[in-house]
Amino acid sequence: MSGIIWIIVVGFVAGIIARMVSPGANNPSGFILTTILGIAGAFLATFIGQAVGHYGPDQGAGFITATIGAIVVLFIWNRLVAARKIPDPGSGP
Repeated sequence: MSGIIWIIVVGFVAGIIARMVSPGANNPSGFILTTILGIAGAFLATFIGQAVGHYGPDQGAGFITATIGAIVVLFIWNRLVAARKIPDPGSGP
């Protein structure tokens, strides 16, 4: 249980850092969306790290790896918004 809480906390911080580092105008706006994308990046980093044997089954991604995962998720988000596959919630009606 503490592993999941760690992933959420690290994912939140990683999402904020990824949003500041990532170039482009299609950054997700809002606290909740940034948090969700950061947590998704942390889970992605944890999954890949466990799949390649870098982390054990009860370990979560580290801070740097989670930040890289969040940047990857944010990049995918930006490409989907740019291709108009998903709507940009920050653009308004």
